[in-house]
Amino acid sequence: MEVLEAIKTRRSIRKYKATPVDDKTIELVLEAARWAPSWDNTQCWRFIVVRDSNIRAELAQTLGTELGKPNPATNAVRNAPVVIVACSELEKSGYIGGELSTDKDDWWYMFDVALAMQNLVLAAHSLGLGTVYIGLFDAKKVASILEVPPGFCVVAMTPLGYPNQEPKSRPRKELSEIVFYDKFKS
Repeated sequence: MEVLEAIKTRRSIRKYKATPVDDKTIELVLEAARWAPSWDNTQCWRFIVVRDSNIRAELAQTLGTELGKPNPATNAVRNAPVVIVACSELEKSGYIGGELSTDKDDWWYMFDVALAMQNLVLAAHSLGLGTVYIGLFDAKKVASILEVPPGFCVVAMTPLGYPNQEPKSRPRKELSEIVFYDKFKS
């Protein structure tokens, strides 16, 4: 699958088949994540591959609510054969010589992990797998469940498996609505 096709056809998948995902396929999507760009090549990301159904059930309980309703990804975390949890090493990304060097505060690691996760979800889609990027959860509870050590934080997670649904494309704004030339124009 070509990159632009993968970008345009990837969808958030919340229903998965029970079919297991083999180690080689998981390694391929993690390899794609590994090659993402990062601040000063710090590669601050770390990934936890969760197959254990009891741990996935615990992770599902950490998901927050959206507008008072359960997070629609809760069952996906519980039922997908794999959940990948993305963590970051803190005080690496955005730092030079141990000092924070951007006006983004200590938040640059979020960008780096997002770049790695984008590579991961696109690679997964190109291999016929589904994902849904999840950010609405109690990161401290997830860190406790997965025994994430101090100096690292949980940033995002995604179920990973073979889709049991085919969501339609959602509308996108036209380029003329989001692109400006030379200066921002409203």
